Amino acid sequence: LPLIEKMPSYLFLIRPRRFGKSVFLSMMRTYYDILRQDDFDAYFGDLWIGTHPTGERNKYQVLYFDFSKAGCSMPGADLMTSFNDYCGLIINQFAHVYATYYDADFKETVEHIESAKSKLAYIEVKAKEKGYPLYLIIDEYDNFTNVILSEHGQRMFHDLTHASGFYREYFKQFKGMFDRIFMMGVSPVTLDGLSSGYNIDWNISVDEIFNAMMGFEEAEVREMFRYYQQNDMLKGDVEAMITEMKPWYDNYCFARMSLNDDRVFNCDMTLYYLNYQVQRGSSPEEMVDKNIRTDYSKLKMLARIDRDSVQEGDRMSTIEKIAAEGDRMSTIEKIAAEGDIFVDLHTSFPAERITDIDNFRSLLYYYGLLTMCGTRGDLIKMSIPNNCVREQYFGFLRDYYQKYSSIDLHYLNVMLTDMAYDGRWKPFFESVAQAYRENSAVRDAMEGERNLQGFLKAYLALASYYLVEPELEMNYGYCDFFLLPDKKRYPDVKHSYILELKYATRTATDAELEVQALEGRKQLLRYSEDKIVRCLSEGTTLHRLLLQFRGWDLVRCEEV
Repeated sequence: LPLIEKMPSYLFLIRPRRFGKSVFLSMMRTYYDILRQDDFDAYFGDLWIGTHPTGERNKYQVLYFDFSKAGCSMPGADLMTSFNDYCGLIINQFAHVYATYYDADFKETVEHIESAKSKLAYIEVKAKEKGYPLYLIIDEYDNFTNVILSEHGQRMFHDLTHASGFYREYFKQFKGMFDRIFMMGVSPVTLDGLSSGYNIDWNISVDEIFNAMMGFEEAEVREMFRYYQQNDMLKGDVEAMITEMKPWYDNYCFARMSLNDDRVFNCDMTLYYLNYQVQRGSSPEEMVDKNIRTDYSKLKMLARIDRDSVQEGDRMSTIEKIAAEGDRMSTIEKIAAEGDIFVDLHTSFPAERITDIDNFRSLLYYYGLLTMCGTRGDLIKMSIPNNCVREQYFGFLRDYYQKYSSIDLHYLNVMLTDMAYDGRWKPFFESVAQAYRENSAVRDAMEGERNLQGFLKAYLALASYYLVEPELEMNYGYCDFFLLPDKKRYPDVKHSYILELKYATRTATDAELEVQALEGRKQLLRYSEDKIVRCLSEGTTLHRLLLQFRGWDLVRCEEV
C-alpha cells in the first residue's frame, strides 16, 4: 500500500483469474474507507501495515464497483439499462452509507436521479463542495466488455467503448471526479478502447515493484503453512508439500526486470492444496481443482472474438472457429508441443486488432496461459507456467481433435493404465497414430513434427500417471518425451518411458527412413544412460521407444 500511494493517483493492474484480485481490492477498500477507521486495529493491528500506517489510511469515501455483476447478456438498449441499473444500485448504497457526511436531502436526491452517470455527477459536486476526497475501486473492470466482445462481437464492443458509447461515458465521468482510482482486470483491451475518453491511468501491470503483489512468493507459502502447523491444524513436512506444489502452481513472473527474482504461486490453487492438507491430512487426489481442469474459457474467448464474421444461424463451435484461424491454432499447438514461444508483449491494443498474432500471444500471457521466463533482444520468452496450465492446453487440444476424429477416451485411458502398470505400450500409440491419420482436418493443417508432438502429448496427458516432460535436457541432448511417473500419487506405477519421435515427409525413401531410425536408436541408448533419467525412473522398468512417421503414417513403433 505505501508503494501504491507513491505512484500516480490513477492506477490499473492486470492479473490472471484466480490470483486474489478481489480479496486484495476488498482489503484496499477496508484500509482506505473513512467509515472503517474505528475498525483499523481489528483488521490490520497485528500486520506490518498496522504498525506502519500511511497518511491516507481511512481517509476516503470509497465507491466500489464489481463489473462482473453488471448484466451483459442482453442486447442493445437492454444492455445499457442493465449496466445502469447495477451502477445505480451501488451508487445508491454509497449515498446511504455516507449520508451523514452530506446535507439532509443528499440520500433522497441521489436515489431519485434516474441515470447512474447523473448520480455520479451530483455526488461529485456535493463532495467537492464539502472537500471530501473520493476513492474509486473497480474490480473486473473489463469483465462486462469482454463478455460482450465474446458473445456479441466487435461491433457492439466498439459501440460501447468508442465515440458516445455509454460505457465510455461512465469513464469520462470518473476522470476528475475521484482523487484516487484503482482498477483491476484480466486484459488491456477494454482500456485501449476507452483511452480517448479515459486517458489518465498508469498501467503498473509489468512494473517489477508490483510483480509479486498478487499471488504468493515461496517464502509467503512457507510462512502460511507453518502458521497452520504451529496451530496444530496442519500435519506433515512443509518442505515436501512445497516441493509437490511447485510444478503445479508456481512459476509466474509478471515483470521483465523480475526474471531473476523468486517466482509467484497461484494463490487460489495453493489454498486449494492447503485446504486438502488441513481438512484431510493429505494431498488432493487431483492436483488440479476440477473447476480449473475444464476451464478452457480463456482460450475459447480468444477464439470467438471475431464473431461478427459469423452469419446469424451459422453458429460454428468455438473449436471450429479456432481451426479457421490458422495462426492462432498454430500458436496454441506450438506452445503445447514445445512449452514456450517468443512474444513481443503489447501492453495495449484495440479489439479490432485482437487477432493479430502478437496481440493474441500477449493475451495468452495476460490470461495466465503463458508467463515470462527469459528474453531475446526486445522479445520476451514465454513458457507454460506449470502443470495446472499445461493440462488446460492439452484438454483444449483434445476437444479440438475430438471434433474431427473422435477416439474412445475411456478405452484410451484403459490403455494408458496398461502402459503404466503392465508395460503394454504399443496399443496406445497405435490407436493415437490411427486417429492422427484419420484426422484429415487437423492432419492437413498440422503436418510436421512439432504439431505431431502436440497431438501425442494431448492424449498422453489424458491420465495422470505421468508428468509429461517435453524436450527434457540431458547430458547428451534433448529427448522428445520423458514420461516421468508421478510416484507421489501413484507409487505403484511400474513402467516409465523415453520416447524419440522421428518425422519424415511423405516423399522420404525407405533408405532415408532407416538412416533416421538408426539415429533415433542411438539417441535413445544415450539418453537412457543419463543420470537424470536413471534417478527419475528409479523403481520402474524404463522403456526406450522409437516412433517414426512418414507424413501421417506410423511406419515404426518399436522398443530399443
